[in-house]
Amino acid sequence: MTELFHSPFDRHSTASEVIDGVDLSGRRAVITGATSGIGTETARALAAAGADVTLAVRRPDAGEQVAAELRHRTGNDAIHVAPVDVADRESVNAFTEAWTGPLHILVNNAGIMMLPELQRGMRGQEQQFATNYLGHFALTLGLHGALAAAGGARVVTVSSVGHLFSPVVFDDLDYRFRPYDPLGAYGQSKTAEVLLAVEADRRWSGEGIRATALHPGAIATNLQRHTGGLKTPEPYRKTIEQGAATSVFLAASPLADGIGGRYFEDVNEAPRVTSRPTEFGVPGVAAYALDPANAERLWDLGTTILR
Repeated sequence: MTELFHSPFDRHSTASEVIDGVDLSGRRAVITGATSGIGTETARALAAAGADVTLAVRRPDAGEQVAAELRHRTGNDAIHVAPVDVADRESVNAFTEAWTGPLHILVNNAGIMMLPELQRGMRGQEQQFATNYLGHFALTLGLHGALAAAGGARVVTVSSVGHLFSPVVFDDLDYRFRPYDPLGAYGQSKTAEVLLAVEADRRWSGEGIRATALHPGAIATNLQRHTGGLKTPEPYRKTIEQGAATSVFLAASPLADGIGGRYFEDVNEAPRVTSRPTEFGVPGVAAYALDPANAERLWDLGTTILR
């Protein structure tokens, strides 16, 4: 087994700290869900380092307000807004077809969490799976040519410790047989996001594209709108600046060069676990989320669904 990757950073590190001294001039980045929370902070950190940043957002009006604020805060005018609703295949297609030139950094950050009732989205799939995984899978596939043209690109997908609550249940992805479970559906979608990184890295690393996934930590954001707020005990929570650190590190730090197909938390690679930890703050990634057979099967299934 490959030795775990360790960085000089930890759960207390901020996005600014992990990217300190990094020059991203000439590099282009796309970040989904960048109008709030760690998406906005990820965009700020990359822009402050000189990157040309596109906020790929569902609400362009809100995106323009965020972009204006970030231009002011960073002094970087190369911050753009483009409409992308990852829950809508046509919206994703319109964005990828309009994109021209290379893309160096793709951060799949948007997401939804624990919808209380069963809803169906893209291609009739369960909504959390459709939004968190399938939409980002379509986006990543559609930008493959641009990523390959960069001569060294990174795809960073924001998953969650929630993946420990469910593997991808291939025989019933969409709760057509099982009773709907909001947490199980969320967990399945987050496992799928890790598997996206595993298979994208396997298929594309030879083209200079490396893909990783991560758990950002427990941060109070709009993500918890259906859960009644953040439930994690105070000592295990992070600020937004700390929550974006792992995304920013994987997207831009030279220390992460050549790293792919792995899952990180607290700016370090997480160890594999064979059962869900019973304590808060214990790192771990389920073996099923890194399983190459699962990753290939999901990729093939996603391709079939999107046809």
